[in-house]
Amino acid sequence: MPYFSSHIPQPSDMEMAAFAMKLWKEKVRFIGAGTIGIAAVWTLLMLLKPMVEGMKMSFKSFGGGAPATERAEQDLSPKAMIFWVLSMMFILGVSFYHFIGDSHITGGMAWLLVVVCTLLASVIGFLVAAACGYMAGLVGSSSSPISGVGIVSIVVISLVLLLVGESGGLMADEANRKFLLALTLFCGSAVICVASISNDNLQDLKTGYLLKATPWRQQVALIIGCIVGALVISPVLELLYEAYGFTGAMPREGMDAAQALAAPQATLMTTIASGIFAHNLEWVYIFTGIAIGAVLIAADLVLKKSSGGKLALPVLAVGMGIYLPPSVNMPIVAGAVLAAVLKHIIGKKAENREGRLKNAERIGTLFSAGLIVGESLIGVIMAFIIAFSVTNGGSDAPLALNLQNWDAAASWLGLAFFVTGMFFFAQRVLKAGR
Repeated sequence: MPYFSSHIPQPSDMEMAAFAMKLWKEKVRFIGAGTIGIAAVWTLLMLLKPMVEGMKMSFKSFGGGAPATERAEQDLSPKAMIFWVLSMMFILGVSFYHFIGDSHITGGMAWLLVVVCTLLASVIGFLVAAACGYMAGLVGSSSSPISGVGIVSIVVISLVLLLVGESGGLMADEANRKFLLALTLFCGSAVICVASISNDNLQDLKTGYLLKATPWRQQVALIIGCIVGALVISPVLELLYEAYGFTGAMPREGMDAAQALAAPQATLMTTIASGIFAHNLEWVYIFTGIAIGAVLIAADLVLKKSSGGKLALPVLAVGMGIYLPPSVNMPIVAGAVLAAVLKHIIGKKAENREGRLKNAERIGTLFSAGLIVGESLIGVIMAFIIAFSVTNGGSDAPLALNLQNWDAAASWLGLAFFVTGMFFFAQRVLKAGR
């Protein structure tokens, strides 16, 4: 950001903050996308060996190998897994068929798009599920490269559908170009869903493994959970959209854009796909990000080797820091600084140092998880209240306090609550680390 702001003149009619956000939106976030993309590809390459070994074991069981005798090692039967894989592919095909059916594309080209999108979602989804799921089971879903593989997936899907559209003469029509863009995002959303579910399910299966649970019973429960989740998530998202809207897509005129739900990953993927179809994507910034990512990967390897694994430079985290907006980054930075300070304070006392640090980390993690869940639940409850108010002719901000100079007061109150929350968090963690 300092480089671009020093080389690109600021418009006289634009404030500094707005100019900085413009530079981030048009240039910097594409560098972050490139860094995340190369980090995701590197992660996939690093996981290639265990993925291949796992697939070999699966194929061995498909080939009639000796079944597991231990209760804690019994998975669903190969026939059941084949049934569910084919069922999911069929459901994907039906979804793409109905999606494409709403367009002006008919005949053989429509069926070709259905087949291509089904295969893309299935093949890319399989690879993404293997990588993200393995990473989630190994170190947790927070380290899973879902954003990176999502960006890479969108690029691959966009290029394939662009090739199909060019060869089929679809790109000459503006309506068809817009539809192929929408189809790309729809197909990419299927891949992202696969990655998200693999993160969730693999963490559950790992927990079951540690507790000596029966895998096939867990897998049956997870299948039921996926079906129920699919039925619940869509109406909840629709409710949130009607209540708050998403950045760049508001359901009604006159809504406060500042209250819209931010979706930086989705916005970036849409921008990348749009640039590919319009042949105006800023590839130079993406390749710059790839180069930065390659340097960071080399630095990470050197740090790990020289320190015996004690030091690292997570490339994916750096890429996320580049491409996420400051409104998202700043709370993360504040939390990281607070965690480092608390760890330093607790670690000063040598007596039972490791045990106290682990206990403090456990309490801090549980406290933070509670904050996330609580904020999410309150957001959904607020969405119900807003939707009820709007459908009955009321305001889209029924609980807002419209006081004099309220904007400035609200900002200071928000900062006060944030600082108070950090203080309370620090107090609980320090108490746990005594």
